[in-house]
Amino acid sequence: MKSPTFTAPAADLDARITRFGLRVAAGLTERSAELPHDVSERLRFAREQALARAAQARAAAASATAPARANTVQMGATLALSGGPRSSEGGLWPKLVSALPLILLLAGLLVMHRNQQHEQIVAAAEVDTALLSDNLPPAAFSDPGFAEFLRDGQD
Repeated sequence: MKSPTFTAPAADLDARITRFGLRVAAGLTERSAELPHDVSERLRFAREQALARAAQARAAAASATAPARANTVQMGATLALSGGPRSSEGGLWPKLVSALPLILLLAGLLVMHRNQQHEQIVAAAEVDTALLSDNLPPAAFSDPGFAEFLRDGQD
């Protein structure tokens, strides 16, 4: 029997994460008073650099999304001028062209299946021909390894 799994609601999970963050921050604040002056200055400088880099990253992300939005609008206009996906002319051909690889794959599998069946029929016919054309005692036909002997002799 499976044990029931408990999933906390999102609000409860957010509250737990917030409490954990506050406890970690309080612990770091308590310990920061005990740090030597040079270590606290290096930490302050590192914090300022991290904030500057974060601001640069936000500015770069904002500027990168602006040209992407312009390209999206431009591409939309190009699609609208060319008829778009809801154009009535030529609607069947793109669907057929996109289904062509699947049709070719299925046709190839069908040809392979038929070829394998044909090879099996030819192999069985060779064994039957060898059995019927040879003068053998009836005991040879009941031998289980006789058909294998005939297949090995045909190669």
